[in-house]
Amino acid sequence: MLLQDVKIVLCRVSEGGNVGAVCRAMKNMGLFELRLAALPQSLDTDKIYERAVNAGDIWESAKNFDTLAEAVADCSVVVGTTRRRGHGRKNITMTPRVLAAWLLEREGTAAIVFGNERTGLDEDELKLCNFASHIPVSDAQPSLNLSHAVLIYVYEFFLALEQKNSVKGEWTTMNQADANRLVGSITDTFAGLGFYKIQNRDEQADFLRDVICRAGLTTREGEYFKKIIQKAIQLSGKKGL
Repeated sequence: MLLQDVKIVLCRVSEGGNVGAVCRAMKNMGLFELRLAALPQSLDTDKIYERAVNAGDIWESAKNFDTLAEAVADCSVVVGTTRRRGHGRKNITMTPRVLAAWLLEREGTAAIVFGNERTGLDEDELKLCNFASHIPVSDAQPSLNLSHAVLIYVYEFFLALEQKNSVKGEWTTMNQADANRLVGSITDTFAGLGFYKIQNRDEQADFLRDVICRAGLTTREGEYFKKIIQKAIQLSGKKGL
Protein backbone atom coordinates (compact mmCIF):
# COMPACT_ATOMS: atom_id res chain seq x y z
CA MET A 1 0.00 0.00 0.00
CA LEU A 2 1.19 3.52 -0.72
CA LEU A 3 0.85 6.56 1.52
CA GLN A 4 -1.74 8.06 -0.81
CA ASP A 5 -3.94 4.99 -0.29
CA VAL A 6 -4.55 5.91 3.36
CA LYS A 7 -7.72 7.91 4.10
CA ILE A 8 -8.22 9.71 7.42
CA VAL A 9 -11.86 9.58 8.56
CA LEU A 10 -13.24 11.73 11.37
CA CYS A 11 -16.58 10.50 12.70
CA ARG A 12 -18.91 12.87 14.60
CA VAL A 13 -16.13 15.38 15.17
CA SER A 14 -17.42 18.52 16.89
CA GLU A 15 -14.54 21.00 17.29
CA GLY A 16 -13.41 23.06 14.30
CA GLY A 17 -10.02 23.69 15.88
CA ASN A 18 -9.37 19.97 16.10
CA VAL A 19 -10.26 19.53 12.43
CA GLY A 20 -7.83 22.28 11.46
CA ALA A 21 -5.06 20.70 13.53
CA VAL A 22 -5.77 17.33 11.91
CA CYS A 23 -5.44 18.95 8.47
CA ARG A 24 -2.06 20.36 9.46
CA ALA A 25 -0.86 17.02 10.82
CA MET A 26 -1.94 15.25 7.65
CA LYS A 27 -0.16 17.68 5.36
CA ASN A 28 2.96 17.53 7.56
CA MET A 29 3.16 13.84 6.72
CA GLY A 30 2.05 13.88 3.10
CA LEU A 31 -1.55 12.68 3.48
CA PHE A 32 -4.21 14.64 1.63
CA GLU A 33 -7.55 12.82 1.78
CA LEU A 34 -9.74 13.72 4.74
CA ARG A 35 -13.25 12.32 5.11
CA LEU A 36 -15.87 13.60 7.54
CA ALA A 37 -18.75 11.36 8.62
CA ALA A 38 -21.93 12.16 10.52
CA LEU A 39 -21.07 15.70 11.53
CA PRO A 40 -23.39 16.62 14.41
CA GLN A 41 -23.27 20.34 13.66
CA SER A 42 -21.67 22.95 11.45
CA LEU A 43 -18.04 23.56 12.29
CA ASP A 44 -16.35 26.88 13.02
CA THR A 45 -14.45 27.42 9.77
CA ASP A 46 -12.45 30.34 11.22
CA LYS A 47 -10.99 27.98 13.83
CA ILE A 48 -10.34 25.37 11.17
CA TYR A 49 -8.24 27.73 9.05
CA GLU A 50 -6.54 29.19 12.12
CA ARG A 51 -5.34 25.77 13.31
CA ALA A 52 -4.69 24.38 9.83
CA VAL A 53 -2.04 27.09 9.16
CA ASN A 54 -0.98 26.25 5.59
CA ALA A 55 -3.16 23.15 5.27
CA GLY A 56 -6.51 24.78 4.54
CA ASP A 57 -6.58 22.97 1.22
CA ILE A 58 -7.01 19.66 3.09
CA TRP A 59 -10.21 21.02 4.63
CA GLU A 60 -11.43 22.48 1.34
CA SER A 61 -11.08 19.14 -0.44
CA ALA A 62 -12.46 17.05 2.45
CA LYS A 63 -15.32 14.71 1.56
CA ASN A 64 -18.50 14.74 3.65
CA PHE A 65 -20.72 11.72 4.26
CA ASP A 66 -23.97 11.30 6.15
CA THR A 67 -22.85 8.05 7.76
CA LEU A 68 -19.62 6.27 8.60
CA ALA A 69 -20.70 3.30 6.50
CA GLU A 70 -20.85 5.53 3.43
CA ALA A 71 -17.51 7.13 4.24
CA VAL A 72 -15.64 3.79 4.25
CA ALA A 73 -17.64 1.83 1.65
CA ASP A 74 -14.97 2.05 -1.08
CA CYS A 75 -12.02 1.14 1.18
CA SER A 76 -10.36 -2.28 1.26
CA VAL A 77 -9.78 -2.29 4.99
CA VAL A 78 -11.20 -0.14 7.80
CA VAL A 79 -9.32 0.43 11.06
CA GLY A 80 -11.07 1.89 14.10
CA THR A 81 -8.95 3.75 16.64
CA THR A 82 -9.90 3.21 20.28
CA ARG A 83 -8.26 2.96 23.70
CA ARG A 84 -11.19 1.06 25.24
CA ARG A 85 -11.36 -2.71 25.21
CA GLY A 86 -14.06 -5.19 26.19
CA HIS A 87 -17.22 -6.76 24.79
CA GLY A 88 -18.19 -5.24 21.46
CA ARG A 89 -14.86 -3.40 21.15
CA LYS A 90 -13.03 -5.82 18.76
CA ASN A 91 -10.62 -8.59 19.72
CA ILE A 92 -7.79 -7.61 17.38
CA THR A 93 -5.82 -4.41 17.88
CA MET A 94 -2.53 -3.01 16.57
CA THR A 95 -0.34 -0.13 17.63
CA PRO A 96 0.23 2.59 14.98
CA ARG A 97 3.73 1.26 14.21
CA VAL A 98 2.57 -2.33 13.79
CA LEU A 99 -0.37 -1.12 11.73
CA ALA A 100 1.91 0.86 9.42
CA ALA A 101 4.11 -2.20 8.85
CA TRP A 102 1.02 -4.31 8.18
CA LEU A 103 -0.33 -1.80 5.64
CA LEU A 104 3.04 -1.81 3.87
CA GLU A 105 2.40 -5.40 2.82
CA ARG A 106 -1.18 -4.80 1.65
CA GLU A 107 -2.77 -3.60 -1.57
CA GLY A 108 -5.91 -1.50 -1.87
CA THR A 109 -6.97 1.43 0.31
CA ALA A 110 -7.26 1.87 4.08
CA ALA A 111 -9.58 4.06 6.14
CA ILE A 112 -8.26 5.03 9.57
CA VAL A 113 -11.28 6.08 11.62
CA PHE A 114 -11.25 8.44 14.60
CA GLY A 115 -14.31 9.06 16.74
CA ASN A 116 -15.77 12.04 18.54
CA GLU A 117 -13.30 14.01 20.67
CA ARG A 118 -15.08 13.24 23.93
CA THR A 119 -16.60 9.81 23.43
CA GLY A 120 -14.54 8.17 20.67
CA LEU A 121 -16.09 5.53 18.44
CA ASP A 122 -19.21 3.85 19.79
CA GLU A 123 -19.80 0.10 19.48
CA ASP A 124 -21.88 0.38 16.29
CA GLU A 125 -19.21 2.52 14.62
CA LEU A 126 -16.43 0.16 15.70
CA LYS A 127 -18.49 -2.72 14.34
CA LEU A 128 -18.06 -1.23 10.85
CA CYS A 129 -14.28 -1.55 11.24
CA ASN A 130 -12.33 -4.72 10.42
CA PHE A 131 -10.10 -4.38 13.47
CA ALA A 132 -9.03 -1.85 16.06
CA SER A 133 -5.84 0.09 16.70
CA HIS A 134 -4.67 1.77 19.89
CA ILE A 135 -1.89 4.10 20.99
CA PRO A 136 -0.03 2.84 24.09
CA VAL A 137 -0.14 5.60 26.70
CA SER A 138 0.54 6.11 30.40
CA ASP A 139 -2.25 5.28 32.82
CA ALA A 140 -1.61 8.67 34.38
CA GLN A 141 -3.31 10.34 31.37
CA PRO A 142 -4.77 7.82 28.92
CA SER A 143 -6.78 10.30 26.85
CA LEU A 144 -5.17 11.92 23.80
CA ASN A 145 -6.23 15.03 21.92
CA LEU A 146 -7.73 14.07 18.56
CA SER A 147 -5.15 15.88 16.44
CA HIS A 148 -2.30 14.48 18.55
CA ALA A 149 -3.61 10.96 17.98
CA VAL A 150 -3.90 11.55 14.24
CA LEU A 151 -0.35 12.93 14.13
CA ILE A 152 1.06 9.79 15.77
CA TYR A 153 -0.64 7.60 13.17
CA VAL A 154 0.26 9.66 10.11
CA TYR A 155 3.87 9.95 11.29
CA GLU A 156 4.17 6.15 11.42
CA PHE A 157 2.48 5.86 8.03
CA PHE A 158 4.88 8.42 6.54
CA LEU A 159 7.92 6.52 7.81
CA ALA A 160 6.64 3.15 6.59
CA LEU A 161 4.85 3.99 3.35
CA GLU A 162 6.36 7.13 1.86
CA GLN A 163 9.55 5.42 0.73
CA LYS A 164 7.86 2.34 -0.67
CA ASN A 165 8.91 1.85 -4.28
CA SER A 166 6.15 -0.21 -5.79
CA VAL A 167 4.24 -0.46 -9.03
CA LYS A 168 0.65 -1.58 -8.71
CA GLY A 169 -0.40 -4.57 -10.73
CA GLU A 170 -3.81 -6.10 -11.27
CA TRP A 171 -4.32 -7.09 -7.64
CA THR A 172 -7.34 -5.16 -6.37
CA THR A 173 -8.71 -6.05 -2.97
CA MET A 174 -12.39 -5.89 -2.15
CA ASN A 175 -13.73 -2.69 -0.69
CA GLN A 176 -16.26 -2.69 2.14
CA ALA A 177 -19.27 -2.53 -0.17
CA ASP A 178 -18.08 -5.57 -2.17
CA ALA A 179 -17.27 -7.48 1.01
CA ASN A 180 -20.71 -6.72 2.46
CA ARG A 181 -22.39 -7.94 -0.74
CA LEU A 182 -20.39 -11.17 -0.63
CA VAL A 183 -21.21 -11.70 3.05
CA GLY A 184 -24.88 -11.00 2.30
CA SER A 185 -24.88 -13.67 -0.41
CA ILE A 186 -23.21 -16.21 1.87
CA THR A 187 -25.48 -15.59 4.85
CA ASP A 188 -28.59 -15.55 2.61
CA THR A 189 -27.58 -18.98 1.36
CA PHE A 190 -26.97 -20.26 4.87
CA ALA A 191 -30.30 -18.82 6.02
CA GLY A 192 -32.06 -20.68 3.20
CA LEU A 193 -30.59 -23.89 4.55
CA GLY A 194 -31.94 -23.18 8.01
CA PHE A 195 -28.44 -22.59 9.34
CA TYR A 196 -29.46 -19.87 11.77
CA LYS A 197 -31.47 -21.66 14.42
CA ILE A 198 -30.61 -18.90 16.87
CA GLN A 199 -30.22 -15.20 16.14
CA ASN A 200 -26.50 -15.07 15.38
CA ARG A 201 -26.60 -14.10 11.71
CA ASP A 202 -25.47 -10.50 12.31
CA GLU A 203 -22.57 -11.64 14.47
CA GLN A 204 -21.46 -14.13 11.82
CA ALA A 205 -21.81 -11.51 9.08
CA ASP A 206 -19.50 -9.16 10.98
CA PHE A 207 -17.02 -12.02 11.51
CA LEU A 208 -17.01 -13.02 7.82
CA ARG A 209 -16.63 -9.44 6.60
CA ASP A 210 -13.72 -8.74 8.93
CA VAL A 211 -11.92 -11.96 7.98
CA ILE A 212 -12.45 -11.34 4.25
CA CYS A 213 -11.08 -7.80 4.50
CA ARG A 214 -8.12 -8.72 6.69
CA ALA A 215 -7.28 -11.52 4.23
CA GLY A 216 -7.28 -9.00 1.38
CA LEU A 217 -9.46 -11.07 -0.98
CA THR A 218 -9.85 -9.76 -4.50
CA THR A 219 -13.30 -9.45 -6.06
CA ARG A 220 -12.50 -12.45 -8.28
CA GLU A 221 -11.47 -14.53 -5.27
CA GLY A 222 -14.65 -13.51 -3.49
CA GLU A 223 -16.78 -14.67 -6.40
CA TYR A 224 -14.87 -17.95 -6.51
CA PHE A 225 -15.42 -18.42 -2.78
CA LYS A 226 -19.16 -17.88 -3.28
CA LYS A 227 -19.24 -20.42 -6.13
CA ILE A 228 -17.55 -23.02 -3.92
CA ILE A 229 -20.36 -22.63 -1.39
CA GLN A 230 -23.02 -22.77 -4.10
CA LYS A 231 -21.47 -25.92 -5.57
CA ALA A 232 -21.38 -27.61 -2.17
CA ILE A 233 -25.07 -26.81 -1.71
CA GLN A 234 -25.94 -28.19 -5.14
CA LEU A 235 -24.09 -31.42 -4.40
CA SER A 236 -26.00 -31.75 -1.14
CA GLY A 237 -29.29 -31.50 -3.01
CA LYS A 238 -30.08 -28.04 -1.74
CA LYS A 239 -30.66 -24.97 -3.91
CA GLY A 240 -28.30 -22.06 -3.44
CA LEU A 241 -28.63 -18.48 -4.58
